[in-house]
Amino acid sequence: MPKLSDEHRDRRRRQILDAAMACFDRHGLHATTTDEIVAEAGLSAGAIYRYFDSKDAIIEAVAAERHARERSLLADALVGNDPRASLRSFLERYFDWLADPDEQRRRRVNVYVWAESLHNARLARVVAAGLASLDPSVEAARAAVRAGAFPPVLDAEPFVRVVLALLQGFVLQQCWDPTVDLQRYRATALATVDALLSVTTEA
Repeated sequence: MPKLSDEHRDRRRRQILDAAMACFDRHGLHATTTDEIVAEAGLSAGAIYRYFDSKDAIIEAVAAERHARERSLLADALVGNDPRASLRSFLERYFDWLADPDEQRRRRVNVYVWAESLHNARLARVVAAGLASLDPSVEAARAAVRAGAFPPVLDAEPFVRVVLALLQGFVLQQCWDPTVDLQRYRATALATVDALLSVTTEA
């Protein structure tokens, strides 16, 4: 049997994940069967199991892929010399990402993953690993405070969590109501962050 190229393997893996995403979006995680993913991908069951040993492994890959993209966006933001500009750029790029209709579909599946991780220890570890980027974000905010770029009264960890909540909260609202106005939410979220960075006294 000829050896498969890395490009072929990557393409086949992508085919399986896209098929799984379509099935999860239609039926949810629990109602989707491996046979449905096989049919959606147009591959044999053997081909699927060559890449993923179970449906749970596919779900984990979906979650890990989402976290990798988020970490990439964040890593790009953390290398900037202007913390305020870097934060705004991160938020702008994140909302650009959420404007993509395909990403909106993937985000609905991501909400299923969040819910499932509350009862699935293996998946919870994958989701928790995706939050590992919180620490460098908090340290970057603390460094910005020390440098005078952020207000001296700003509490770095809660600030980072509030920014994260603005994004996660919009993901949930967009899932519940696809007609929600992203651009208006985006403008308000950015204004909210600007207001937090303008605080000069303790609450």
